[in-house]
Amino acid sequence: MSSIRARLTTSFATALVGMMVVFAAALWGARRASSYAELQRAALIQADLLIGVIRQAQRNGQGLTVVGDSAVGAVFPAALQSMLDDVPGYSLVLGKDGRFLYFSPSVRRFSLDTLTRFQEAALARAGSAGTVITMGNRRWLLVTRAPPGDVPALSSVTVALSTRSGDLALSEVLGTMLVIAPLLLVVAIGVAYAIAGRALQAVDRMINEVEAITDGRSLHRRLAVEGAGDELGRLAVTLNEMMERLEKSFAALRRFTADASHELKTPLTVLRADVERAMSPTTARGDRLVALEEALAETRRMSDLVDSLLTLARADEGRFDLHREPVALEPLVREVFETAVILGEDAGLAVSMPALEPVMVLGDPTRLRQLFLNLVTNAIKYTPRGGTVELTLTRSGRTIAFAVRDTGIGISASDIEHIFERFYRADRARTRRVVSADGQGIERGGFGLGLAISQWIAEAHGGGLTVRSRYGRGSIFTVTLPFPDESEAGTPSALQSAQTAVRQEARSAT
Repeated sequence: MSSIRARLTTSFATALVGMMVVFAAALWGARRASSYAELQRAALIQADLLIGVIRQAQRNGQGLTVVGDSAVGAVFPAALQSMLDDVPGYSLVLGKDGRFLYFSPSVRRFSLDTLTRFQEAALARAGSAGTVITMGNRRWLLVTRAPPGDVPALSSVTVALSTRSGDLALSEVLGTMLVIAPLLLVVAIGVAYAIAGRALQAVDRMINEVEAITDGRSLHRRLAVEGAGDELGRLAVTLNEMMERLEKSFAALRRFTADASHELKTPLTVLRADVERAMSPTTARGDRLVALEEALAETRRMSDLVDSLLTLARADEGRFDLHREPVALEPLVREVFETAVILGEDAGLAVSMPALEPVMVLGDPTRLRQLFLNLVTNAIKYTPRGGTVELTLTRSGRTIAFAVRDTGIGISASDIEHIFERFYRADRARTRRVVSADGQGIERGGFGLGLAISQWIAEAHGGGLTVRSRYGRGSIFTVTLPFPDESEAGTPSALQSAQTAVRQEARSAT
């Protein structure tokens, strides 16, 4: 495959050859037109000179009476013919009666065929613009001039000039172009090749730097940006941005692989130990059941992890479709609240729901329930005994907000920007067990995927998930969802029926 430098040089050479051909054709045409214009002016001057001689003779009393005939036609009086013979060139004079009154000495030496061709062209009255004809294997420019009214005996004066001088000038122009054009072409190709090479030096350097970076261990390096305003500068900026994204992706992939391995290694180790203990012949029956129960718990835990990873993988590929329908959020949140109360009793927490408005959204009820439960269980998990968890569902304009407030351990400022990353857990909360104020332990499971899944569900519904937190003071997670329009709900009747059901259920609850 040819290089860009060679292709640029070839394209430049092709364009240059085309321009030189066009320039040569234009120059040749202009020079030809100029040469023939000069010949035409010379022929007109000669015709006017002949007419002037005849007119002057007439004024001097020398009549234009024909005194005799010759082999070539009528002849003027000797004195007048002598004056006309002094005018050089190839010319003839046509009378009113259609006879040729005068032939110049040069024309008299023509062969019969050439003379006949000349006479035919003169009788055709080529006109003052001139006509190129071939006579005797030569090209001639013929110009016919009509005399003024004070010379009534004449019909026209025709002058012929050979185009050899003009053709010779054109041949000289063409020869010069054929000699100079190859030299110019060679020099231009050399200069173009050098300029293209110099312009592509930056590309070569960029290629070498990218090859050195793409080994997977040097993604922290960046390309030098030379001339930020030109195309190469923009290319370098674009590549730097791409490598920054790749660096983050590789770092996330390495962290993901390490975290997934860590999350799977512990349950697999426990599962192996429990199975070995259950298979041991020295293990009592009761201990075997305990070991199998622990193995089953670890198996469920790994199954939950795999399900979460599969959900996120499908979401990343865009293959996870949501089954959207009008959903009344009040009964859904009540159900989540009842679950939260049960979980709160086991954890020694007070769970309340001070605000619950009858609203609805267009979404997937299963995924919305998963989103709300993730936030509630997360709040209960990281709130010590004696704390509180508060749920609210409100509407403000075209926005619906579901908030979960807790008085738990909170999130530090350095960790809050990473909590939605997969497998990320704040360092102080990574332990499986912490000690509460009364000295009892709280078991904290989880893989660090719940918030990532929750954020995806919120964004898939056209909303978002935000967090406000202070370390040691608790956190507030807020889900915002758009209020549906009638056009989004499928049909107006579907939206109206769903809204009516929400209002009726709200009245019955009160």
